[in-house]
Amino acid sequence: MIADALNAALIFTSFCVVLAMLMATLRLLLGPKAQDRVISLDMLYVCGMILMVLQGMRHQSVVYFELALLIAALGFAGSMAMAKFLLRGEVIE
Repeated sequence: MIADALNAALIFTSFCVVLAMLMATLRLLLGPKAQDRVISLDMLYVCGMILMVLQGMRHQSVVYFELALLIAALGFAGSMAMAKFLLRGEVIE
């Protein structure tokens, strides 16, 4: 009974995260400024990370948690590169 409620909550939460990803994709495509697009990319990688954690909880697998860590590391590095590019106009000095 509790497992069924937990599974239903995880499915509902996954649906909400996918909806947030769709909205962030819309902002990525329609954003008037480059800063809006960078923030939407940050939102996409955070939502992807959350989705992997939710799927790991749902399927009880450690692989999803490792994927979430990989997404977080690559997303952070990408965000830093984009922020540096927007500030200075170059990534590599």
